[in-house]
Amino acid sequence: MVDITLYLDEKCEEVDRFLNAVVPDTKTAPATLHDSMRYSLFAGGKRIRPILAIAAAEAVGKPSRAILPVASSLELIHTYSLIHDDLPSMDNDDYRRGKLTNHKVYGEAMAILAGDALLTLAFDLCSRTDLMDGLTPVLQLQIIRELAQGSGHSGMVGGQVFDIQAENKNIDLATLQTIHTHKTGKLIRASVRMGALVVSATPEQLESLTHYAEDVGLAFQIADDVLNVIGSREELGKDANTDAQRGKKTYPSFHGVEGAKALAEQCAARAISRLESFGSPADPLRELARYITARRK
Repeated sequence: MVDITLYLDEKCEEVDRFLNAVVPDTKTAPATLHDSMRYSLFAGGKRIRPILAIAAAEAVGKPSRAILPVASSLELIHTYSLIHDDLPSMDNDDYRRGKLTNHKVYGEAMAILAGDALLTLAFDLCSRTDLMDGLTPVLQLQIIRELAQGSGHSGMVGGQVFDIQAENKNIDLATLQTIHTHKTGKLIRASVRMGALVVSATPEQLESLTHYAEDVGLAFQIADDVLNVIGSREELGKDANTDAQRGKKTYPSFHGVEGAKALAEQCAARAISRLESFGSPADPLRELARYITARRK
């Protein structure tokens, strides 16, 4: 049995150590840009996406050193998206991870540029042959494409557009699922697939892990929606109940809090069932599915 708390702490430390080494320090010009990037990147966070990539790689085989740059690219993408999400033109949030949002500290222009720099650095990491530890060019290109599809117009960014367009509208459940499949699910799907590609997963393994990721992505979003209703500002690191204030439909608004919790648990159980063909090396993935639905922040 995997101690998921210990596993998360260990992998988070590995990812943070790598990120600290590759993101320019605050003495490197332009210093304010790098300070802004590091402010949000190291403000905390659970590193779920990079850890999913690492766990997926471990489920298939012994990961090479390429797993850390690949996994860390996902955290760069995620952090950029949070900086931009918090902007006045988007969600207009004052707090993130218990700290003032980036634009509140550095101003809107610098926050936008810090997000832009984190986004492009993610692709820089995945394109560097010196970091890929002998990964074939074909696999490297596949990984880069997964990152682009998970984060771009057909993935996270497209989902953010759907989300904005749905505010204050009486959308149905199918539309809500489309929003979150893109906004949250596609980058989680990319995380698992990128990790699996690092260790040359077979088509059958990749298919099973993709289904796992899709179920986990939905569980993650449902759990987020529930936490937005029942969580405190201290737990969330930002203001609670903001979805309702913005006129957003969520899973609790369709199913109620208890119904949404049950649905998240069903998604997690289905995700775990996708791993039947994997042995004990996939236990971290199994425990991550349970952790995602049970977390309080």
